[in-house]
Amino acid sequence: MMEFQFHQPASLAEAFDLLNTYGDDARIMAGGTGLVLQMKQRLAQPGHVISLRRIPGLNNIEAAADYHGAMRIGALCTHWQVETSSLVQRQTPLLAQTYRHVATPRIRQMATVGGGLVHGDPNQDPPPSLIVLDASAVIASASGQRIVPVEKLFVDYFETDLQPGEILTSVLAPRAPEGAGTAYLKFLPRTADDYPTVSVAVVVTPGPRNVCRDVRIALGAVDVKPVRAAQAEDLLKGKPLTKANIQACAAAVPDLVEPLDDYRGSADYKREMAAVFTRRAITQALASVGKG
Repeated sequence: MMEFQFHQPASLAEAFDLLNTYGDDARIMAGGTGLVLQMKQRLAQPGHVISLRRIPGLNNIEAAADYHGAMRIGALCTHWQVETSSLVQRQTPLLAQTYRHVATPRIRQMATVGGGLVHGDPNQDPPPSLIVLDASAVIASASGQRIVPVEKLFVDYFETDLQPGEILTSVLAPRAPEGAGTAYLKFLPRTADDYPTVSVAVVVTPGPRNVCRDVRIALGAVDVKPVRAAQAEDLLKGKPLTKANIQACAAAVPDLVEPLDDYRGSADYKREMAAVFTRRAITQALASVGKG
């Protein structure tokens, strides 16, 4: 790994100054699990690494009263913090369940929420669940802040909407709709700490007479970025939540994804598993209604 200068600003303002000073030669470090790996592999070779660890307020999980009861999760919160937070477990259990699926306990105690998102890896566990919850990323710069839906944050393979001079400071995660069921499933053909071959997150809200009032479906590891399966959702909204209708919804998913061939499976195999796990996730989400 090449030599670099390590900076530890004590405030966001100081971090913005460092980014302005060093420009493209600087990289932000949150937990470091993604950046350090990229540097070891020579995929990133910054001359300046700016750690956010000493900046106060970036590792809190709290209710965000100014955003209609959403939960604010600081960018420096570890996956383990989200997994074990009583507030997350009570208010948005889907996120606690999802972050519990990430890699190993050792990694979850180091990897951060913000670092994972800006890494832009389409194979990560959290993005699909954040997308179906309609979560947003709070992105700050020296000129102010903007709020970007997580669904719009990912642009391409390992590429996000984060602009030069910007820092992702927190994530706003709303509650699931009243009466909704949720589920996150991942298919692991190898080991429990591996990236999934396919992952699916679902939020489904049944209405009177078992008609689908609303459904949100997002998938990971099946394209160059996480995929919101809106066209598949439309096949189930307003229809009875029968086995046949759920199957028809899931059957539409393979046409909405463009997976890559890799050691986890061929593109065709991943398309098939995307349909299977979408069906399973919807069924599991419905089974969870009223249980949490």
